Amino acid sequence: MKRRTFVAGFATTAASLAAGRSAKPTPATSREQLREFQYSDVTLTGGPLKDHFDRTHAHFLTLNNDRLLKVYRQKAGLPAPGDDMGGWYDAKGFVPGHTLGQYISGLSRMASATGHAPTRQKVHDLVDGFAATLGPDGNPYASPVASTTWPCYVLDKYEAGLLDAYHLAGVTQARQLLGRVVTGALPFIPDHTYDRGPDSPKQAPYDEPYILPETLFYAHESTGEKRYLDMARLYLLDKEYFDPLARGENILPGKHAYSHAIALSSAAKAYLVLGDPKYLQAARNAWDMIETTQQFASGGWGPKEAFVPPGQGKLGESVLTSRDHFETPCGCYAHTKLARYMLRCTANARYGDGLERVLFNTVLGSIDPDDQGNYFYYSDYHAGARKGYYKRKWPCCSGTLIQGVADYLLNLYFHSGAGIWVNFFTPSTVRWHAGRTPVKLIQTTGYPLDETVHLRVEIPAPADFAINVRIPGWLSAEPRLELNGKPLDIPARRQTFASIRRRWKNNDTLILRLPLAFRTEPIDDRHPTLAALMRGPLLYVATDPPAELASTPLSLPAGLSAVDHNAADFQAQLAGRAQRFKPFYAVRQEAYDTYFSVLPGAR
Repeated sequence: MKRRTFVAGFATTAASLAAGRSAKPTPATSREQLREFQYSDVTLTGGPLKDHFDRTHAHFLTLNNDRLLKVYRQKAGLPAPGDDMGGWYDAKGFVPGHTLGQYISGLSRMASATGHAPTRQKVHDLVDGFAATLGPDGNPYASPVASTTWPCYVLDKYEAGLLDAYHLAGVTQARQLLGRVVTGALPFIPDHTYDRGPDSPKQAPYDEPYILPETLFYAHESTGEKRYLDMARLYLLDKEYFDPLARGENILPGKHAYSHAIALSSAAKAYLVLGDPKYLQAARNAWDMIETTQQFASGGWGPKEAFVPPGQGKLGESVLTSRDHFETPCGCYAHTKLARYMLRCTANARYGDGLERVLFNTVLGSIDPDDQGNYFYYSDYHAGARKGYYKRKWPCCSGTLIQGVADYLLNLYFHSGAGIWVNFFTPSTVRWHAGRTPVKLIQTTGYPLDETVHLRVEIPAPADFAINVRIPGWLSAEPRLELNGKPLDIPARRQTFASIRRRWKNNDTLILRLPLAFRTEPIDDRHPTLAALMRGPLLYVATDPPAELASTPLSLPAGLSAVDHNAADFQAQLAGRAQRFKPFYAVRQEAYDTYFSVLPGAR
């Protein structure tokens, strides 16, 4: 499709949106095995996810609107009060204004989740402020630097922000702006797709047009405009990426890890919208390749932001040579989003296992940002590591942080016509209807530190449906299920959903017990004795370790015992001292070791 065809088409799109066409998305239900809940259906009621959600919400709520809009107002020649942002976001930064769309998107999700009026108002104000800076040509970029460095990357964030602002925060103007913004961006983005790398066009050699389709499909569903669908098809990276992946060719090594992982969501969305099974096969095969050849014990991947060649011991080597092991908020956002797509498309519990691992051991362990633009970026698995901020302020991981944390709610539960699917264990509630009967499911648990999960039904009248509960694949002993105090004898195989179908009554309570035990996991097949310590889904690290601990042959997990006053911490006598271990997500300022030299047979 030629560029001027795009421009003419999107001018029509903008006019039709302004005229008030329906923006209700058309769900691709025919190919979904499971469906996501809305943000407003699920509530976190306790535990580490809620704590992180609340802190992240508070942080982004207090960011100054004038500062966020300053680069845009400067470009438009408008009064621009507020301090400079600095870092990547500043007018002289790497990509000025690059994360505004993500902040709007994440705040919209949190507004929908919480019903918090000030959050909703902040979304309104940011969209209004952004709209006022668009000139007659609709150019949405904050500066010429932003329009030539990552124009596709930034456009994708604008689209997500405007669509979420409209659907989740009720900002009607966002719907009207969408067409203007896309039309205004067209002169700066390529009229074809290409892979990121040395052969990319010179205008923006590190841009990522292949990440655009997912959000463009979302725009098509929201507006009914075929032009968005055409554009989404145009940017699917078929020849270079999805086609070989669908054939089972492992072409990941050397590719930029985050952008090619987030592109897999475009493949999954293409399957749901277009129905071509190659896109689902590409996403499934890529997941398998990442899980079996790329992952650290945390679930993270991509040392120095690149996928590594499998079978060469590169993950193990990276522990000794790098401190940039996993681009954390960005990578977790890509991983959990893909996991949800795969759950929706297949109802296979293995994807819930992968989601659980990467969420608990990566973004949940990020240290909180400050109000000056300092954000956690890389997870570091080198011996003697400490958590710290990225070297530049307002990096890309600041945008995916708020989106990924807001999406905690989407990770917990799914539903189908047959009932509810409990994918994640954390204190929470979810509401839905079984037929015409409203149902509330209340989950109470100390998981992942405690092995017991209680699920209680609140319902005004008995109703027939199934509660399907994920049985993790990491279990070393059989799970136990009880209903109203009596054991349940039903299939509960590892890495499946155990299904309890019955006529549920008010206060019926299902209890799931998931035995927790320590184990070690080697980093790769070339380093079988370089291993991390795991307990259930959690990565445990040694805190404040002596310098020689990582290289001293150890008999882990033997000798570990609980620290009485702390349910999370354990200790063992190692290298002549009492060595403490704690979950990676609980580490703050301490130094830590992630990988250890484990004696053969100790596992």
